[in-house]
Amino acid sequence: MPVNIAQALTRQATTQPDGLALIVPQKRTRQGWKDRRYSYRQLDELSTRLAAGLAAEGVFPGTRVAFMVPPSPAFFALFFALFKAGAVPVLIDPGIGIKPLKTCLDEARPEVFLGVSKAHLARLVLGWGRGHVKRLITVGPRLLWGGARYKDLAGSSTAVFQAPEVQPDDPAAILFTSGSTGIPKGVVYRQRHFAAQVDLVRDSYGIRPGEVDLPTFPPFALFDPALGMTTVIPPMDFTRPAKVDPAMLVSLIKEYSVTNLFGSPALMNTLTRHLDAHNIRLPGLKRVLSAGAPVHPRVIERIHRALGEHADIHTPYGATECLPVATIAGRELSGSLSAGNRAGKGICVGRALAANEVRVIAISDRAIDLAEQAVDVGPGQVGEICVYGPTVTDTYWERERQTREAKMTDAQGRVWHRMGDLGWQDEQGRLWFCGRKSERVQTAEGELYTECVEGPVNAVAGVYRSALVGLGEPDAQIAAIVVEPEPDADRERIRLELRDVLSRFGIERIEFSNDFPVDIRHNAKIRRRELAARLA
Repeated sequence: MPVNIAQALTRQATTQPDGLALIVPQKRTRQGWKDRRYSYRQLDELSTRLAAGLAAEGVFPGTRVAFMVPPSPAFFALFFALFKAGAVPVLIDPGIGIKPLKTCLDEARPEVFLGVSKAHLARLVLGWGRGHVKRLITVGPRLLWGGARYKDLAGSSTAVFQAPEVQPDDPAAILFTSGSTGIPKGVVYRQRHFAAQVDLVRDSYGIRPGEVDLPTFPPFALFDPALGMTTVIPPMDFTRPAKVDPAMLVSLIKEYSVTNLFGSPALMNTLTRHLDAHNIRLPGLKRVLSAGAPVHPRVIERIHRALGEHADIHTPYGATECLPVATIAGRELSGSLSAGNRAGKGICVGRALAANEVRVIAISDRAIDLAEQAVDVGPGQVGEICVYGPTVTDTYWERERQTREAKMTDAQGRVWHRMGDLGWQDEQGRLWFCGRKSERVQTAEGELYTECVEGPVNAVAGVYRSALVGLGEPDAQIAAIVVEPEPDADRERIRLELRDVLSRFGIERIEFSNDFPVDIRHNAKIRRRELAARLA
């Protein structure tokens, strides 16, 4: 049966043609924000004209297109246009660094480079796409290169354009991971994966057409038109969510009656500190979603003080390879489950969604071809989290070894994804996240898991965040804890309290740092290997 995520946009244009799809705040005045607005009909028609223009430029079903356009009306219109044309957009975080980005482009071998002028300048200077990019499309001024222009494609006739039929298993996009534990990998999304994600997000969080979303993470924003939500595009640097202007976000939430907010834990920390400091309430917000890394209990406490009694923060658990896997509401998390985190049990990430099946298997760094060969651990025991479900992807692009290490197939032919995360299940079937498998510390006395150690450490007054790292070779590592204190915190008092907290883990080395290396996508995942290298 044909399926295409772009059909969801067309359905919205049919059912609510004059409904607002996009609001683009441009300038704040005393009277409020000046903005541009696009209805669902306008966005759908624009994306169809662009799709016709792309087809005329030789973008056919299956054509890989490097897509480097920041959140904007063009970002949304072009993304849906690429789907309507049957193309396969390639998304890579621009902040991962020059060498990794070139490596990703060389692996994906896109035939088309579609980007803003700045991206094309980088392509010229750094040699991106040499040998495989055949066509260029520019959003904005075209300077030292040829190719098509966005504004010309936007004026294309749709008279002869016929959107190709795509099947559920056809590739829809290649999304590169953030590379927080190595070189980013290209995750192959099929049409059915996107369709399933829209259904899971809508049903899991009760999202309804007509709601207003403020997405501070671009990929999540792409769900909005398919869900019938109005997207308010915040004027911010999306590559640095932790540095966002919280007053600007509050202004947008209030002026546009935002009901849904998506933000990384780092952004939520910045925002909630501002809310607390100024005693701000946001009664119109129905839900807050935060993902990409564990959310600190203090952040959850602060957002609860700002929300109405029927609103909540939700922390979806998953990965680029399968999202969402599980979810939990903040009000459930902030009770006894939060105490479990302080006691060293890890972080509760909730129950698996109804569409997903979850297993916790014995820890192994080897590939497991057949799911039946994996050994399930008992209740309460730590192992590797594995998931099967409608959003579970089945391969990495051009990464056979990594695909074998991360996937296993069962007797029914179903592909399971090994999350690379360690965790356990409690008696209520809730998952507890204990840390990345690759970041566990293997000492002569046994293994230590990052979240199980950092939870008790982070509960000490004056600690903003911490990182467990291992020094030396596996099985003989020396464990150390690195602490980032709150501003003006008493480091010696923290050190004294931590000696008692860490004694049960056998950890003696305590270091302080105000410069934690973090991932570029969410500014929240700590790069523990980098920290360990500094200490070594």
